[in-house]
Amino acid sequence: MPQPVLHRGATLPYKLLAGVEPCPRGWLVVTGRLQGITLLPQSPLLFERFIDVLDHKPAFTVVAVHAPIGLLATQEQGGRACDRAARQVLGWPRLAAITPVPTRAATQARTYKKARAANGGTLSPVTWSLMPLIREVDDAIEPYWQRSVYEVNPELTFHQLNDNTALRFPKRSSVGYKERRGLLETKFREANTVLDVRVKGVDHSHVIDALADLWTARRIASKAAHRLPDVPLWDDTGLRMEITH
Repeated sequence: MPQPVLHRGATLPYKLLAGVEPCPRGWLVVTGRLQGITLLPQSPLLFERFIDVLDHKPAFTVVAVHAPIGLLATQEQGGRACDRAARQVLGWPRLAAITPVPTRAATQARTYKKARAANGGTLSPVTWSLMPLIREVDDAIEPYWQRSVYEVNPELTFHQLNDNTALRFPKRSSVGYKERRGLLETKFREANTVLDVRVKGVDHSHVIDALADLWTARRIASKAAHRLPDVPLWDDTGLRMEITH
């Protein structure tokens, strides 16, 4: 006899999606209810641990997280193939949004010196500051999670929303924030219900990025998203190294 399909939690009349952005206090999550072609974003939530996002009830149909999934065993020029492909899409000067991803051995090192050695002798301060979050995702994700959890990058989302054209201004400038907010407001009539919410200890740039991640989650759920590269590579643990946008 065919085995029944098991669901985590109750069956909902909509798909529950999540855009997930790392931030100093943990993981900022903007959820959305996708019913038909209508996506209704909800107020931002803050999760202390990434595993709490994965264990959320009701379960998310799609989790679009701005964090690397799949790590190299040894460092390569330009990093993972998906990182190199994403930089080609974004072009100058937005390609800097794709930060270097450390090797798995580097994420396990407890000092900067050891991490740099495990990363082939180089390690940017920015990557080192993100190491706990990268390690947290790597510890939580097994290959089966990639049926619902996807690596994304908000700058790729904004590039797609901008008719696949480079944005003019950096995101941390006031004009860059307005540029990105305007793009999201063309897709979300209720964007202000998310972007005008203030979460204690969370910068507004994290909120706008999390909403952009949610838009990519919608594209994934609707099977309209693309992955970089077209044919992904796998790491030593069986994780696909790809960025979806």
